[in-house]
Amino acid sequence: MAEILLVEDDGDIAFAVTAGLARAGYTAHSARTLAQAKAAFDAPRPDLILLDYNLPDGPGDDFCRWVKARADTPVIFLTVRDEEADIVRGLDLGADDYIVKPFSLAVLLSRVAAVLRRAVPGHTADGWLHCGALALDPAATKAYREGREIALTAQEYRLFAVLMENKNQTLTRARLLEKLWDADGNFVSDNTLTVTMKRLREKLGRPSYIQTLRGIGYRLEEPV
Repeated sequence: MAEILLVEDDGDIAFAVTAGLARAGYTAHSARTLAQAKAAFDAPRPDLILLDYNLPDGPGDDFCRWVKARADTPVIFLTVRDEEADIVRGLDLGADDYIVKPFSLAVLLSRVAAVLRRAVPGHTADGWLHCGALALDPAATKAYREGREIALTAQEYRLFAVLMENKNQTLTRARLLEKLWDADGNFVSDNTLTVTMKRLREKLGRPSYIQTLRGIGYRLEEPV
């Protein structure tokens, strides 16, 4: 599931947006200031940033410029500033979209999905992730092989989602443990990762899509 960082100082808007993103199957975090946003940028690095223009410690365009100088992370502005000059400035800074407040949550989710389809490998028009005969529906939190649903535990699903989001990329054990840290702050041990990986492999069936890189980590890819 894609990780989204919302930079928004209005608590009510932040709560509504992060809750809506979570219901849609995304992992959402929020920051109230530019300082908090910079501190959260690599912990872990988000797949997309939703950014307000007006923040307590500076303008959002400064953060957009800061982000684009470090990574090609997609940015969508969420702001009350609807002047043409502001919209053009935001897009010229490298923003991938610009949404004016007030906005519909359904429209926001649609625009988020559209940007992720362009930026995150594996996203398709329906929002699903695919790898060979495997498929993942983030909105419904369901996994499939050859069109048949796979019964996964919450931990197995989170692991499968991380692997699918990073298809064909090597993920270290440390990175996976960071990604699998429970939403309530419960620790996920190295042994838990080993056991969960073994059970997920068994449920995904043969041939195996999960490759082990000894001493490094794992990679999800289509079997040769």
